[in-house]
This record gives sequence, C-alpha cells and structure tokens, in this order.
Amino acid sequence: MSSTELGLPALPAKPYPPEVAQRLAADAAELIARYPHSRSALLPLLHLVQAEEGYVSSTGIRFCAEQLDLTTAEVTAVATFYTMYRRRPAGEHHVGVCTNTLCAVLGGDQIFDELKQHLEIENNRTTEDGAISIERIECNAACDYAPVVMVNWEFFDNQTPESARELVDRLRAGEEVRPTRGAKLCSFKETSRILAGFADPREGAVDESGAGGAPSLAGLRLAKGEALPGTPGAKVVSPRHEGTEA
Repeated sequence: MSSTELGLPALPAKPYPPEVAQRLAADAAELIARYPHSRSALLPLLHLVQAEEGYVSSTGIRFCAEQLDLTTAEVTAVATFYTMYRRRPAGEHHVGVCTNTLCAVLGGDQIFDELKQHLEIENNRTTEDGAISIERIECNAACDYAPVVMVNWEFFDNQTPESARELVDRLRAGEEVRPTRGAKLCSFKETSRILAGFADPREGAVDESGAGGAPSLAGLRLAKGEALPGTPGAKVVSPRHEGTEA
C-alpha cells in the first residue's frame, strides 16, 4: 500500500511559490515568537499551512520543518497523529459526524451512512465540486446535544438524517446556514487560520453565543441542589456541603 493510499503526504515535496513562501514565513515568524521554544509552535504552523491548501500537504510539512529546524519525519509524526489536520484536501465546508457511543446510539451512524450515500463520497473524501467533505468523528464533546454534526468545527445539534441532508444541500447551494451555537460559518481554510492563532476578522464573531445551554448546565444545577425543569420542588441531590460543619 502506497503512502498516498494511507493518507500520508507524497514525498519529495516541492517548495511553495516564492510569493506564498514569503507571506507564510512572515505569519510563521509571528507565531513562533509567541513561544519560548520554537518547536512549540508546530501545531499552530500546521494549522497555518492547512489554511493555505485546505490540508497538510508535503509542501506544508516541508515548510514547517524548515521554519522550526525539524526533520520532515518529525513534522509528519505530529501531523498524522492529530485528527484535525487533514491529509487530503477538504471541501469549503468540512462536515464531521460524531459516531461515538451516545451519538451513534441516537442516530449518528445512520446520519453518517446516509450522508455518504447522499453526497456519493466515502469517509475523508470531498465532493467533485469541492464544496463538501465528510469525516467520521470520534467525539465532538457535545454529548448533551447528540447526535451532533460539526461544519468547520461549529456545532449543529440534535441532528437527524433528514436535517443533515438538508444542511449539506444548503451549503452546496451557497445559502447562509447558522450553527446551533457559536459564530456564523466561515470556510474551512478560514477556520484553520483562526485555529492557527490569528484574530477572527469577522465583525462580532467572537461575541456570538457559544455557551452551553440547558442540557450542558443540568449537572451544575443538580450539584447546586436546584430542581430541573419539569420537576418543581424536587431536588435530586442536596446542595454541595449542605449539612457539613463550617
């Protein structure tokens, strides 16, 4: 099996065109300056090159290695360990479907299977028009809203096969789609640049709601001895430290 079939970047790598390399080098220098040891900037730099091409290519790996005085093997080991770094080009909208335990039980597996059929692509592949890529995600850390789909790492909660199909159709049609929580959508490349550590250029995006809703806060309410909605006056547990000596 070849490296390409395994999803590894093909080597040897060509350098970026001079104008691209110069622009990225300036960004890389800003990121590296934030850390006492240069190699600590590797994760942000991988997001930076992913923002350039939509995935971490062999050229991106070579660039990171040169900026940090690492070997391409060292950079590849990190890039292939963390799942947020794509090994193949992502679509403008990267759709991740959680299929971990709770989401799977509540329909995540069915959502993922039906999206593959609907888009006519397999896991970690992109539609021919470059609009949508899909990925089976192990956990989106949103079990209280299961089953969850993420688009460019923004939450779409309580999904069904029908709503997920409608979601990708609207994205392909270029319609504005609002996440259930968090900032309005931007492209996968733009998201990657923000994850690299650069300021979000969208006006008001940082202030848009992304806080936990009632399901997320249920445990906190129980710990405080409060009653949950629909259970007036019934405390499930006593407030923490109630009845203990000062």
